[in-house]
Amino acid sequence: MRVAIAGAGNVGLFIANDLRGAGHEIQLIEQDPAVVERAVADEGIEWVVADGCEVSSLREAGMERCDVVVAATGDDEDNLVISLLAKQEFAVPRVIARVNHPKNEWMFNENWGVDLSVSTPHLITALVEEAVTVGRLVRILQFEGGQARLVEVTLADDSPVVDKSLKEVGVPRDATVVAVVRAEHVVMPRGDTVFEAGDEVLAMVTPESEEEVRRILTGG
Repeated sequence: MRVAIAGAGNVGLFIANDLRGAGHEIQLIEQDPAVVERAVADEGIEWVVADGCEVSSLREAGMERCDVVVAATGDDEDNLVISLLAKQEFAVPRVIARVNHPKNEWMFNENWGVDLSVSTPHLITALVEEAVTVGRLVRILQFEGGQARLVEVTLADDSPVVDKSLKEVGVPRDATVVAVVRAEHVVMPRGDTVFEAGDEVLAMVTPESEEEVRRILTGG
């Protein structure tokens, strides 16, 4: 897989080295030569010293050959422009963008060419809530512009699903329970899996089914 990463700061460089170690073909795009000089990149990573917001630079870099583009700069405006160009000008199949400021997250959608956005502050908040909250649905990740969502709930003692099997619960057709974490072990749910108080239930939902799943698992 060929991956272009725009921005060779700490985040972009780490992603590049990690993916290169997994055997992928990596191209790092960075406009500041000083950043390139001091960067410690794995052997085989291709460097492009250019402005990722310029169509001509991306064309020279051969972005049309990429399977994935990651916009990982420290500037949200740049990440949006890079995402839009990657999708509209070069038809890159998968575009992933970093959100630096949570107030801008609403813009990182398909209108700007973004298939998946990652907001570190929101992700940390969700993980904190997931770790300490019982009986409330927590949204952990969003995919495809929010059309698919990974949610989690730790079942309280009075949850309506406790002592019931998955097939008895009646999960909506456009939602699915993907895992149950019980006593530090992962249970892959089947129809006869019985929920217990304290179970951490992970589910994939759509915007239309999220509230129904919330009602089923929490009763509220």
